[in-house]
Amino acid sequence: MSMLTPPGMGGRKYRITGDRYPRMRRPRHRRRIVLTLVAAACALGLAGWGTLQLIDVFGGRAGTAHAAQDKQHCQDGAKTEAAQAKTAARKLPAPGTLTVNVFNATPRSGLAKRTADELQKRGFKIGKVGNAPAAYDKKIKGAGMLLGPRAADGPLKVLATQLAGAQQKTDDRKGAELDLIIGDTFKALATQQAATKSLSALTHPSPAPAAGDAKC
Repeated sequence: MSMLTPPGMGGRKYRITGDRYPRMRRPRHRRRIVLTLVAAACALGLAGWGTLQLIDVFGGRAGTAHAAQDKQHCQDGAKTEAAQAKTAARKLPAPGTLTVNVFNATPRSGLAKRTADELQKRGFKIGKVGNAPAAYDKKIKGAGMLLGPRAADGPLKVLATQLAGAQQKTDDRKGAELDLIIGDTFKALATQQAATKSLSALTHPSPAPAAGDAKC
């Protein structure tokens, strides 16, 4: 009897065939797969959390930088406006430096003389006084028209404070004299109080708000 013959088999011969044998332990590759998946999930979670933190940090810094830049622009704009207002005020002439010709373009008599006298009381120099030239006689529909040389923007603004609603126009005259032509709806010059207030607003404009108070 062969040594491979189990006892009690009646002397029959058996042999083991095949290439499969029973395993006593579970395969280890499944455990490795599970551990790998868990580790990958943890790594992805940590990467996402870190990305959010970086966005918050750099985003906050960028917002602060933009806010500081906007504030600086606002302050620069306020300073520029203040400088421009001061420059414009320095360019405006005083009434005593302006010579005004007063002409009446209406059928009503005496308006030119009375208006010229009032302007003289307010400090203006008076030139010619009389009826309007043919080009304007009975053709001024509003309260009046102010005429001056092309470079007389400042002087015309000063004279305009005396007659509300007057048209302003320039021509090719050589001198620096201004014309005030009385129109159909003229009643009187602006009150001296109103004219003084308007003139003060031109020559002493309100200061721009402080850089910290400017609203942008």
